[in-house]
Amino acid sequence: MAKVLVLGAGEQGRATAFDLLREPGVEFVRLADLQPKRIPSFLERHLGGRLEAVAVDARDHTAVRALMERHDACLCALPYYFNLDMTRLAIEAGVHFADLGGNTEIVRRQLELDDAAARRGITVIPDCGLAPGMVNILAAAAMRRMERVTSVAIRVGGLPQHPEPPLHYTIVYSLEGVVDYYTTSAWVLRDGRLAEVEALDGLESVTFPVPVGELEAFYTAGGISMMPWRYEGRVAQMDYKTLRYPGHAAIVKAIRGLGLLSSQPVKVNGAEVVPRRVFIACAEPVLRKPVARDLVAMRVEVQGEKDGRPLTVRYELLDFYDEENGITAMERSTGYSLSITGLMQMDGRITERGVRTPDGCVPVDAYLAELARRGIEIRKTESGLAGLSGLAG
Repeated sequence: MAKVLVLGAGEQGRATAFDLLREPGVEFVRLADLQPKRIPSFLERHLGGRLEAVAVDARDHTAVRALMERHDACLCALPYYFNLDMTRLAIEAGVHFADLGGNTEIVRRQLELDDAAARRGITVIPDCGLAPGMVNILAAAAMRRMERVTSVAIRVGGLPQHPEPPLHYTIVYSLEGVVDYYTTSAWVLRDGRLAEVEALDGLESVTFPVPVGELEAFYTAGGISMMPWRYEGRVAQMDYKTLRYPGHAAIVKAIRGLGLLSSQPVKVNGAEVVPRRVFIACAEPVLRKPVARDLVAMRVEVQGEKDGRPLTVRYELLDFYDEENGITAMERSTGYSLSITGLMQMDGRITERGVRTPDGCVPVDAYLAELARRGIEIRKTESGLAGLSGLAG
């Protein structure tokens, strides 16, 4: 029976804890946060039983390490800038560790701790959410089906089911994180070489089944993680784009062009203010709804060759707000991905030791089966070999 520590009681941490509590092999979940009393209704019934909410400041490394030492694994749903320190503490404590990632430079530094984690006999897995995380696992699985890969296209978005102007967007995690994605350049592969591209560029139209229909896709950073560096020179084209309802990118580009997303202070009536902070303070109350009935749209398409013939493998997901439990689609796809990874670390389905990204260590068939068991159904199609198409998953 496993004891699990979840760091961070925000949207994704709560969903991670909820999913762990549904597993009979989990004896106890401790949810640690600076403000542990912000527990949603879908977790309240577990308090006093298999769930405990405790106060901890992630900057208090002594306290965090002491907490980690009482558990078999630590799943981190804190903001990405805590991940490196939490990784070091988990290695010191000798507990398995996984996080939601999202910042490529921090992941690069986590990978440098590979030997230290291996010596402690633990596995550290950054980037275990939806994107990065799920999409990387699926892309790597599709690539393994081929002898030569020519292109990898990853498209993901968290969207409101009922969009409203002006942005046709609802906050499903951190607006600060969204602004980061809209202002940070992204890395892709073009003709097999690394290329830096500007966020919100690369606009294209993508169509999903009803009730979603036409969406737009554009470059953002972080969702593809380390894959462009790993496959440089071996894959001609590889990119990640965020999905939104049509027209979103043009509006955000205008907001950014006016300097309203800048982190550089400006003087207003003699006082210095940071435009980005003002924008977030103004936009968040408008974009955050009391009940965020959202959906997640995801498509991973890999093209290449097998046995000398063209082959295209596509994974596609449409997931929706959980009405019964009041859990958003983004919480489900991100938080459950983290909890599934942690469970696999503890029960031995992930056997590697050291620091690994999920595309290199998570067994895809078991992962897909776990998602399906939670009602997250990913549709897989293959086409091109002998002119035939097939379905799986």
